[in-house]
Amino acid sequence: MGGAVSAGEDNDELIDNLKEAQYIRTELVEQAFRAIDRADYYLEEFKDNAYKDLAWKHGNIHLSAPCIYSEVMEALDLQPGLSFLNLGSGTGYLSSMVGLILGPFGVNHGVELHSDVIEYAKQKLDFFIKTSDSFDKFEFCEPSFVTGNCLEISPDCTQYDRVYCGAGVQKEHEDYMKNLLKVGGILVMPLEEKLTKITRTGPSAWETKKILAVSFAPLVQPNHADSGKSRLVHLPPVAVRSLQDLARIAIRGTIKKIIHQETMSKNGNGLKNPPKFKRRRVRRRRMETIVFLDKEVFASRIFNPSDDNNNSEDLEDERQEEETKPSELKPDPPVNFLREKVLSLPLPDPLKYYLLYYREK
Repeated sequence: MGGAVSAGEDNDELIDNLKEAQYIRTELVEQAFRAIDRADYYLEEFKDNAYKDLAWKHGNIHLSAPCIYSEVMEALDLQPGLSFLNLGSGTGYLSSMVGLILGPFGVNHGVELHSDVIEYAKQKLDFFIKTSDSFDKFEFCEPSFVTGNCLEISPDCTQYDRVYCGAGVQKEHEDYMKNLLKVGGILVMPLEEKLTKITRTGPSAWETKKILAVSFAPLVQPNHADSGKSRLVHLPPVAVRSLQDLARIAIRGTIKKIIHQETMSKNGNGLKNPPKFKRRRVRRRRMETIVFLDKEVFASRIFNPSDDNNNSEDLEDERQEEETKPSELKPDPPVNFLREKVLSLPLPDPLKYYLLYYREK
């Protein structure tokens, strides 16, 4: 067993490693990965493994390896306001990262076979919204999850801009998956042992690109032995936001602009030189395959042999960084400026809590 990149000590270092290995290549994807701590989606007793580039499975709960999620996020080419369907949505980790990019006017739906995993995903989503300071840095498209087999989606469902399937798709189901897409949409799925990106360029026109060699567990076929009837999966309706929700989005956006203007005024151009910290260099390794327990086996990118010529230089640079780094240098604790600003306003407490997405269970 192994990973495509080195293990990190925390979520930020894991993301640093994914960037250096070119699995994360765009700023939007990087921001989403940094905003949600992967360890929050692990059971407590397994969190020591959260920052390794390995998948994790416990019972029905499953997380793909970080490098796989990175490739998926990059391939989906996400933009604010798009609609997204996650087939095999699992813990909701990927859906939540996608929701940070889609913004408040996107659509974010997931279908998951196991009802216990749906409950787990809802708990993790609730925890993120109520406790994470990162939540206030974005306008979030909250995912909605339904239980069912993703091969039994009702034929009258709406089509989506972006679709991801987190299980191996058999060739006979390729057209079924394609028909979930709008024209111009992108589908990413494991197909014939390859992570595949399919773009719908017209009503009957498609462009296909193979991204990475993978081997996922196959989709579970529908079982109609009990009733003999199909159990159609009805996806959540695309609802219009309430006037209250629209007002909250507008008020939060205005407060963020005020905070930004105050920061610009206080700091001149608004830019500060952050303290420099040692970031461990990642030496890219030539790897033919990566074996993962029970769910995925995938081959990583094979890097140029010239990378090996820089190994000694990388080690020397790392030694120099360690020598020059002040041992006592620590980052300042993050400040949630939006929360502080809202709580300082002369408003009734219930309104403050509403602006901060406080919700009673």
